[in-house]
Amino acid sequence: MEEISGAEALLEALRREKVDTIFGIPGGAILPVYDELYDSDIRHILCRHEQSAAHMADGYARASGKPGVCFATSGPGASNLVTGIATAYMDSSPLVAVTGQVPKAMIGKDSFQEIDIIGITTPITKHNFQPMRAAEIPRIVKAAFYIAATGRPGPVLIDIPKDVQTEKDSIAFPNEVKLRGYNPHIPLRMDEVKRAVRLLYESKKPVILAGGGVKSSNAFSELHELSEMLQAPVATTLMGKGAFPENHPLSLGIVGMHGTPEANRLTIEADVILAIGIRFSDRTTGNVEEFCVDSKIIHIDIDEAEIEKNRYVDVAIIGDAKEALKTIIEGLRSIGIAEKKEWRERILAIKEHYKERNMDEHFKLTPPLVLKTLRRVLPEDAIITTEVGQNQMWAALHFKVFKPRTFISSGGLGTMGFGFPAAIGAKVAVPDVPVVDVAGDGSFCMTENSLSTAVAEKVPVIVLILNNERLGMVAQWQRLFYGRRYSAVELRNPDFVKLAESYGAQGWRVADINELENALSQALVSEIPSVIDVPISPEEDVMPMVPPGKGLAETMGVT
Repeated sequence: MEEISGAEALLEALRREKVDTIFGIPGGAILPVYDELYDSDIRHILCRHEQSAAHMADGYARASGKPGVCFATSGPGASNLVTGIATAYMDSSPLVAVTGQVPKAMIGKDSFQEIDIIGITTPITKHNFQPMRAAEIPRIVKAAFYIAATGRPGPVLIDIPKDVQTEKDSIAFPNEVKLRGYNPHIPLRMDEVKRAVRLLYESKKPVILAGGGVKSSNAFSELHELSEMLQAPVATTLMGKGAFPENHPLSLGIVGMHGTPEANRLTIEADVILAIGIRFSDRTTGNVEEFCVDSKIIHIDIDEAEIEKNRYVDVAIIGDAKEALKTIIEGLRSIGIAEKKEWRERILAIKEHYKERNMDEHFKLTPPLVLKTLRRVLPEDAIITTEVGQNQMWAALHFKVFKPRTFISSGGLGTMGFGFPAAIGAKVAVPDVPVVDVAGDGSFCMTENSLSTAVAEKVPVIVLILNNERLGMVAQWQRLFYGRRYSAVELRNPDFVKLAESYGAQGWRVADINELENALSQALVSEIPSVIDVPISPEEDVMPMVPPGKGLAETMGVT
């Protein structure tokens, strides 16, 4: 067997995992890998900051459904990945991060650009590895991809000392791995499934809460079928947005702190809640002590650690959402479902009551109207990413999503600066559909240097900035809960049009809906990245809103 280096083994192992794109930045401790990458057919996208590299890989993963890959060197390169890795971990996104490390003999000696990235990332990865011999690399890569993509998806880190990258050995490549103690397939407990079927059969007012777990397991068709079978409306968490088409009569939109009035209202009224792949986060439940105290709750989740972590449940089904829903559907088919005429009429009445008013008055650039215009202009399969803050909640509330994996946002960690690099990753993964980052000016400024990457790599994403010259959500909280004492929220922004042009992108500043439509039309056919600056009122709030620490019944901004 011919001897090859650890770096060659890494690239060959990645190729065998069908990796076509890597996002990263080279540095001293990972140069042997980059030297091998020079002759590789794997596309490398040079980022301007490692945090953005991780977000791009994350966006690639969420859009494609397969693990994204990022590279960084040791020390600050590795530590700069941390926010991106934590973002992927909180949102259960499959990511494989590869970092260079100082040579083995220099580890633990405060060497130049040395950091204990294994120790740092242990709480925010599913697993991490540090091969000490080149021959270990193929098995570790195989294991990393297996762990990242199976069970509850998440990030895995491989930290490779520089001398392990250059070491040569006769290296074998396994076709599969078996990991002691890791078994991502959990057989369903049929007694729990039968209890769930019985509860759903007897329910008069069922509601389904769909989370990111539906997307991870590709359980879209099963969710659709079960909802119609039960005549149960579907509300989603932020991470679940896209799991159910929002133009379906049984769609309620998102639930929780900035949930739609109909989602929060009908969730409170439900007698049985079927929660699928959600973790009952505080953004979803509000005050969890008050969350649906009179309802029976069925919780499906592949991660046993999520069961009753935040909320007591009546039935717990541990396992893959797709398999669980299939089994429940079969169970219900065998006993039949009674018509729920009164509940169906209640759903229609609530949705009609909260039907949005016509917001086309004077073509004023309000965020809801901007998002509805964006929806009207884009095809159904266009991908939206968001930054974090008011822009994220306006997008979640007012941009209807019809297809799976077309709404990408940082839900768990709430990472400002996520959306734009994630958009680049998504566009690389799915190049044939438009990708738009809905941004706030504060968030965009955190990673705007990725414009350089987008231009250089010819990735024509669109950034739509809802520009209120504020850290908008912080200002909203200060306005509502701190007596309008605005502390450190006003921003002095660059001229975003000139900024875009300085990077080689194109930019527009729009004053009304007609100009917005024209700018979007030009951006959609352009082959270079675009930035559209949309000035909005700094006093605009995202409503409805459940105040922090309150229950869903105390939603503000609802009449």
